[in-house]
Amino acid sequence: MADIKKFDLSGKEKGQITVKDEVLERGANSQMIKDYIVALRANARQWSAHTKSRSEVNHSGQKPHPQKGTGRARQGYLGAPQYKGGGRVGGPRAKFDQHVSINRKEKRAAIRFLLAEKIQNDHLIILEDEAFKAPKTKKVADFLKGRELFGKKVLIIADLETKKASKKKKSDAKVDKKDDHFLKSLRNIPRAQYIVLDNVSGYDIIAHRNIILMEPAVDKLMKILES
Repeated sequence: MADIKKFDLSGKEKGQITVKDEVLERGANSQMIKDYIVALRANARQWSAHTKSRSEVNHSGQKPHPQKGTGRARQGYLGAPQYKGGGRVGGPRAKFDQHVSINRKEKRAAIRFLLAEKIQNDHLIILEDEAFKAPKTKKVADFLKGRELFGKKVLIIADLETKKASKKKKSDAKVDKKDDHFLKSLRNIPRAQYIVLDNVSGYDIIAHRNIILMEPAVDKLMKILES
């Protein structure tokens, strides 16, 4: 079994949550994790760089000079690569068929495995939910300093209200006013990233050594681990 410690913003430990071994040891092989992360990175590419070939450049079909009589090498087209403004040879081309599909079950298994790994290595803690009447960067910064996390890559995971998430797309749903104040408190804290649990990817988990889970998201985390 593994314990997830819970703290308040003052840094005082407020208890812990125990996670059973059978939940943490649900399998996902290393090749699956690698394939999932490689697919995420590949799909993040824009593939927008594009150079024109000689058939695409805007040039007339006029010959640069007569075929014979000049003593120069034969040239047939001003849009050839050797001329200024001509087509490019071997340049980057936009590719729109490079998307790598990710199996939904494999994605869930990978995220579940990576979260379980954070718990087993004591790199995930719970932060007690506290109402903010206004943004307080210093209060959040002091908490991170007390945990020796200030200046390190930290992923702060929160949850959205069910009503707001159901009416809108998850990407468009807005946090409530209390969470908005907390989010604003993080703006000037270096290397701290705030994200909603529904939008977390395996790459987010790997890219951040430490994770802080907001207390309202605990139940949803347990459902993910047990699914």
